[in-house]
Amino acid sequence: MRPSDTGLRRTLGVRDAVVVGLGSMIGAGVFSALGPAARVAGTGLLPGLALAALVAYCNAMSSARLAARYPASGGTYVYGRERLGAFWGYLAGWAFVVGKTASCAAMALTVGAYVWPGQAHAVAVAAVGALTAVNYGGIQKSAWLTRVIVAVVLAVLATVVVSCLASGQAGAGRLDIGLSSGAGGVLQAAGLLFFAFAGYARIATLGEEVRDPARTIPRAIPLALGIALVVYACVAVAALTVLGAGRLGYATAPLAEAVRAAGMPALVPVVRAGAVVAALGSLLALVLGVSRTTLAMARDGHLPRALAAVHPRFRVPHRAELAVGAVVAMAAATVDVRGAIGFSSFGVLAYYAVANASAWTLSPAPLSRAVPVVGLLGCATLAFALPAVSVAAGAGVLAAGAAAYGVRRWWADRREA
Repeated sequence: MRPSDTGLRRTLGVRDAVVVGLGSMIGAGVFSALGPAARVAGTGLLPGLALAALVAYCNAMSSARLAARYPASGGTYVYGRERLGAFWGYLAGWAFVVGKTASCAAMALTVGAYVWPGQAHAVAVAAVGALTAVNYGGIQKSAWLTRVIVAVVLAVLATVVVSCLASGQAGAGRLDIGLSSGAGGVLQAAGLLFFAFAGYARIATLGEEVRDPARTIPRAIPLALGIALVVYACVAVAALTVLGAGRLGYATAPLAEAVRAAGMPALVPVVRAGAVVAALGSLLALVLGVSRTTLAMARDGHLPRALAAVHPRFRVPHRAELAVGAVVAMAAATVDVRGAIGFSSFGVLAYYAVANASAWTLSPAPLSRAVPVVGLLGCATLAFALPAVSVAAGAGVLAAGAAAYGVRRWWADRREA
């Protein structure tokens, strides 16, 4: 087999890379994360959103610099390995694969809850199977479907914003900004909202399928993040003007409740349909990212090497995609969506902590190191501000991964001795 036959196909330009990032960020989180964040932050919701955006910006800049230097599949798994050593790369990859697998299950269950609440698990498994088949057909098919999904979701969100702000129920007084729940509430809200921002990493993990990655990735990541921030800010402001922080915090479907409060109940089914489409977009992009990190770890022997195979026709890591799809389907059939989100947030923040530490080594200049330092401190702060159950579960899984790595290295050294 020729060397070129073992690699993925570079087909994604700037526009496609931005769309993949938006498909991850402007997903089900915008329909569900605002409620829990408002509940813990109260009038500090918008400061929490700003803090989450700041940490996400630092992480995005660190990821963009690293992706331009190492344009291969795997994202921070590759960066940590190259800049900090094999263990840190492995730990980042482990945190990403496990955490994002939980995210996949959460997104699939969101689809099930909106489509057929009585059979949410069955619908979730079917959604995972369908999107795995799309990904198997090639990255261009995935990018095309993501483009359609992003367009539909942006149209629904624009309808929500205009409907709320133009209604007679909107009141600027409900935008009261303060610290009614204290600094801890703002930090916890930022951690929850960061879960929705984290999708820009998908662009970096697809580095081996991007054309001219040294130019494309540093442009696509901040552009996708900037668009997502504007969308989230507009939606948050619109929802607050009709609901206020109190009602928003206890709404089970925040945006559906917002359009109902704005006096437009006919739009509720439209918003629910938008939530389904958004969750499908997030799930599609998540499975893409997890499968590519699985590919990179399998190439290095941290996962079964059989998962490193690339399909000779479709040029995708087909075995990794099938394996990820199977694990996500099993999780979607059994787990609870609320626990999955908190667990995923801790893992993703640990992943980005390694990314920032890796970016810190790129240049000794103090100004170049300022952004990764802020990002690293932000990740650590938000991770430990999450609910105690999420912190305990996430730390336990990271420790188990580290122990597995140590045992494998010990066994390898013993065989060589």
